[in-house]
Amino acid sequence: MYRVGIDLGGTNIAVGIVDDNNNIIARATEKTNAPRPCEEICESISIAVNNALKNANLTLDDVSSIGAGIPGTVNPETGVIGFSNNLGFSDVPLTEILEKKVGKKIFIDNDANAAALGEMIAGAGKDAKSFVAVTLGTGVGGGTIIDGKMLLGSNFAGGELGHTVIEVDGAECTCGRRGCFEAYSSATGLIRITKEVMMKNNDSKMWELVGDDITCVSGKTAFDAMRLGDKAGTEVVDIYCKYLACGITNIVNVFQPDVLCIGGGVSREGDNILSRIVPVVERERFSKNIEKQTVIKTAELGNDAGIIGAASLSNLY
Repeated sequence: MYRVGIDLGGTNIAVGIVDDNNNIIARATEKTNAPRPCEEICESISIAVNNALKNANLTLDDVSSIGAGIPGTVNPETGVIGFSNNLGFSDVPLTEILEKKVGKKIFIDNDANAAALGEMIAGAGKDAKSFVAVTLGTGVGGGTIIDGKMLLGSNFAGGELGHTVIEVDGAECTCGRRGCFEAYSSATGLIRITKEVMMKNNDSKMWELVGDDITCVSGKTAFDAMRLGDKAGTEVVDIYCKYLACGITNIVNVFQPDVLCIGGGVSREGDNILSRIVPVVERERFSKNIEKQTVIKTAELGNDAGIIGAASLSNLY
């Protein structure tokens, strides 16, 4: 039998048909065009599911389960989306609506949780019983699975790793706090740090890389400058990785997972990040004198993690 995974984003709906070896054998996409009513978005999801099945030469009868990763506060038990700013949803019974459109039972969870599950079963966390995924994107997201169970919290909003403070009274975060992990270790935080260092270093190669237009700074700017031997670019990378290592150490100390993986756009820098943060974590983690330690890796599945994890939600709920 096959499983269907749905990754619902603010821009695109991505659907994949997943086989028993966690390979995606067929895909389909539709535009989300959010915000719009849940009924309309569910209709687009249904179209994408049917198209993916057609692309795989399958029907719903060949599918054992369907799962969906949804951005926002998700109650997997009731199927209600408490709040999703990306979709404009508030207290929406998405599962009930989507099941009527698709014609089969639907399992849902937060999209970051689904991606974490995907990495755990088919990517960086294979064979781990406890696993944490940290995603470095516009914000800092992630999912936490302990002893095979997703950490949801009493209100299904648990595991907000990006909103733990690593710098008291530090930079303002979008959540309203100051000094959050997200404010320093997201791509947004990296861009802010890059701009701050550039303003103090007029001769940095970073200016050349952005055509003397500071609004063109991206998460790659400092890393690209570092590769060119630029001292200011290297300084940015070092500052960024210092904060990232702090946040990662906190997560390791709290959860002590078998594996922690770092995903998202910034993680594509691979060893440029790991070589800087792993020695710090090894030196500062509480468990440094214990034989078994958390293994820190970069994510392996990219955007496929959300689809594969969503297709496997029936194993959790």
